[in-house]
This record gives sequence, structure tokens and C-alpha cells, in this order.
Amino acid sequence: MKDFEIDQVLGITDVVEETVKDVTPPKPPVVVETTNDDVDSDYKYQRENFYNLIERGQDAIDGILELARESEHPRTYEVAGNLIKQVADVTEKLGDLQEKMKKLKEVPNTGPKNVTNALFVGSTAELQKMLKNKD
Repeated sequence: MKDFEIDQVLGITDVVEETVKDVTPPKPPVVVETTNDDVDSDYKYQRENFYNLIERGQDAIDGILELARESEHPRTYEVAGNLIKQVADVTEKLGDLQEKMKKLKEVPNTGPKNVTNALFVGSTAELQKMLKNKD
């Protein structure tokens, strides 16, 4: 049996030809410019999500602790401990978000107000001559 007969029996040649025809080149990435309004709205959205996660986590902790007290099963206490840790992590992320936003808002105000640069283009001999003429 020849190779092309095996391909025909398995139907490989038809499939390969069809998939090659269906492949489209990927689209170029879209560049999105970030504005202050976007940053503020993203911050508010992320902050709201953190608050919602923390509140839901607190409700879940209350429920699992009640279940752990009733069942006195070690696994429920383990789940409660993990849930408490996760809520604490989200709370920490909320604090990190606050710090990052605070630093982001402070950066433009801490920069120098006036910047004056003097640039000399030339050799050291030319610079020495120019300095001698000033004296």
C-alpha cells in the first residue's frame, strides 16, 4: 500500500487542505490610550469589587463557622481557616490598591517645576577657550 492510499483511506489529505484554507491571520493588537478618567473609573470598579468580595467572604465565614460549631468536624474548621485567609488577602489587596492610587496621584505634584538644561556641544579645548573669554 502506498502513502497516498493510506491518506485517502484515513481522509487526511482533505482535512489538511480544508484547515489550511480556513486559517486567517491574527488581527493586530489594538492600542488603547489610558486617560485619567479611565484610571479613576477602573480604580472605583476594582475597589467596589474588593468590597463586595470582602462582604461575601464575611458572610461565608459566618456560615462556615456556624457549621463548624454544629458538626465539630476538623475539615469544616480547616475550610473556615482557609476562607479567613482568603478574605484577609483580599483586604490586603484593597490596602495595596489604596497605596498605589495614592502614589499615582502624588507623582505629578512632586516633580520639579522648572527645568533648565545647559548643553555644550564641542571639544574640551573649545570649552576651555569659551570659559577663558568669560573671565
